[in-house]
Amino acid sequence: MPTLEHNALVEMFREHPALAPRFLATLLRVEVPPHAAVAVVESSLDQLVPVEFRADLVLELRDENDALVLAIVLEVQRDVDPDKKYSWPAYVAAVRARKRVGTIVLVVAPDAGVAAWAAETIDLGLGRGHVAPLVLGPAVVPEITDPAEAEKETELAVLSAVAHGNGPSGPTVVQAALAGLGRLDQAHAMVYFQLIWNGLREPMRQAVEALVMERQSEGEATFPPFVQRLIDRGIREGELKGMREGKLEGKRDTLLRLLARAGLVLTEDESARIQACTDVATLDRWIENVLGAKTATEVLS
Repeated sequence: MPTLEHNALVEMFREHPALAPRFLATLLRVEVPPHAAVAVVESSLDQLVPVEFRADLVLELRDENDALVLAIVLEVQRDVDPDKKYSWPAYVAAVRARKRVGTIVLVVAPDAGVAAWAAETIDLGLGRGHVAPLVLGPAVVPEITDPAEAEKETELAVLSAVAHGNGPSGPTVVQAALAGLGRLDQAHAMVYFQLIWNGLREPMRQAVEALVMERQSEGEATFPPFVQRLIDRGIREGELKGMREGKLEGKRDTLLRLLARAGLVLTEDESARIQACTDVATLDRWIENVLGAKTATEVLS
């Protein structure tokens, strides 16, 4: 099932299709045919065989005379999926046959390992033909660390944060991207923020939280207001969750000590049931049941 991260990246190119040929030219150094317009077209690729393939996006490049000059099958890839090495050639063949135009596969892969896998040439058989996907991954997406540049190239800054947010320059890259979100409407900015945030590992999240709070305390409003609110809420929810988990753990420990003191032996299933319980009232009831119980089954009734 497509994730928020997957869909957010697809929508980035759906709403800004000109990004694809621009990134091909500037980041991948591909010679893109001269064109005057880029449009998203139907991504369902019906075949003569009873199978339907569906790419994430199919883009058409047309020149000033409205002649089709190139088709781009765009795929967002978050994980290694061996099936794609069979479907990507099918996408290219289907679009090329239908459009009668040169067709390429462009893969957006924020993870370095996935990007390296996606960039492998696909042999169609006996070395007689191949498909070579072009990949936007950490190796070609630059680290955008200048907030001014991030404001001008917000989508590229978001890709940079997703690709490099957990690296050595992570805090600076993420800071620039968050500052760049300020030029967007809140709905789009929040989607991009969630895309960046979901890709960060916990140590980097903590570093970003500290940075945002530090900037706020210094009166430097470099981030959209909703970023501060979401991070504040996340910290509060994390604290509340920690307090709740601590309380539950204390109840479980009390119950287990009382059971041991009463000489009541738990089966594996009963022990697992206690550890899985997340209801304070239920744990309190079990604690009360220990008094006078002759078996663990009576306690957990």
